[in-house]
Amino acid sequence: MSTDNKTINQTPSKNAAELSLFKLTWPIFLEVFLFMLMGIVDTLMLSEISDNAVSGVGASNQFLHIAILILEVIGNGASIVVAQYLGSRMLMEASRISALAVSLNLIVGLIISTVFVIMGEHLLVMLNLQGEVLMHAKKYLMIVGGAIFLQAIINSLAAIIRVHGYTKQAMFVSLGMNVIHIILNYILIFGHLGLPALGTQGAAISSVASRLIAVVVFFWLLYNVMEVRIKIKDYFSLSKNYILKILKIGVPSALEQVMYQSCQIVFLFYATYLGEASLAARTYANNISMFIYMFAFAVGIGTSILVGRFVGAGKPDDAYRRVWSSVKSASIVSLVMIGVVTLFRVPLMSIFTEDTNVIAIGASVLLLSIILESGRTINIIIVNSLRASGDASFPLYVGIFTMVGMSLPLGYLFVFKMDMGLAGIWLAIAADEWARAFIMSYRWKSRGWEKHALVKPASKPVESSSM
Repeated sequence: MSTDNKTINQTPSKNAAELSLFKLTWPIFLEVFLFMLMGIVDTLMLSEISDNAVSGVGASNQFLHIAILILEVIGNGASIVVAQYLGSRMLMEASRISALAVSLNLIVGLIISTVFVIMGEHLLVMLNLQGEVLMHAKKYLMIVGGAIFLQAIINSLAAIIRVHGYTKQAMFVSLGMNVIHIILNYILIFGHLGLPALGTQGAAISSVASRLIAVVVFFWLLYNVMEVRIKIKDYFSLSKNYILKILKIGVPSALEQVMYQSCQIVFLFYATYLGEASLAARTYANNISMFIYMFAFAVGIGTSILVGRFVGAGKPDDAYRRVWSSVKSASIVSLVMIGVVTLFRVPLMSIFTEDTNVIAIGASVLLLSIILESGRTINIIIVNSLRASGDASFPLYVGIFTMVGMSLPLGYLFVFKMDMGLAGIWLAIAADEWARAFIMSYRWKSRGWEKHALVKPASKPVESSSM
């Protein structure tokens, strides 16, 4: 490495001392809140067409969520590696890994888009979807799935920008993308400004258009927040060492999330046998539940950024304390949100539908949120922190046991043998969340994650700072 590069690498644009959990988290929280709010508006617009349209798009989104999680193999893996390099004050390496992440994710995204175009309908039929629900699901999946490579690029760019400490800027871009999506939804779903009413197809087109605009803006932002800017040649330079580090984190992280979403698809399959009312109630209740854990999600991302920086800087004690503090604050907020949702569960369900049967089913499962979401909150923060420390394989191994080995059989037992309906699915998921919460807490307390750091500090660690 040249002398100039060595000098640059000792001066990060935003070092760990300049970051705090609050500064990192509030833009992420607002971004997640607005994203979920836009999703609610999206669902409300589709519900004006029919409950079957909502169910069809909800089914398609199960596959799209899995695709996005696969794409996070690169995005999440790269963001954690970049965070540790930034903590170790090696900016040139961080820049090269960022470029590599964008290129790899684009390639994977194009492959997944091709799969959706060719096999989309077959995948939906496998879910036991029929009639009008299948028609809506097919229209949506063909368009949004066919352009999923745009989300691949967004995943990489947004993760890299956030890990550099610019969560506020990433929030504004995501906000703009969602606002554009909702405006285009209104125009294309219902047929305004002289355009035909395209229904579900219109919702899909608006999603693709808003993502395309976001890609352009994210690229512009990337080159304005990085002190060591990516060179064009870096996009075409494939370093085996960097790729292996990205995959070491990204593959187990994504496999764990894919496994989780695959279990959700199995639970969706269970729900199809409960009737259209339960299927619609599941979609609406999931939308409401997202507002309960959104604060934990934001804190989890912010905490993982700090943990990565601390580990890269050789300060594991700071990382250890930071996680427990985050778990405490996130749990308090989540409990407050659970109380609000429990109290207003019937009015909240009534926002989406007038069907009393759907409202009753949805309200009954929302009552179980105190069991499910309290465990999920702990998992979100500690699992993200384990990945950020480099210990990404442990959550995967635990998930194989609790998700596949425990929650799926429990769900089958509760739904088909004990006739508990949709509530049985909620309880099965809650059992998985709490089992993992206990195991993950023990893992963090044991500090076995410390031996998994990806980089060594470039210099002697400075005194611990409060974050």
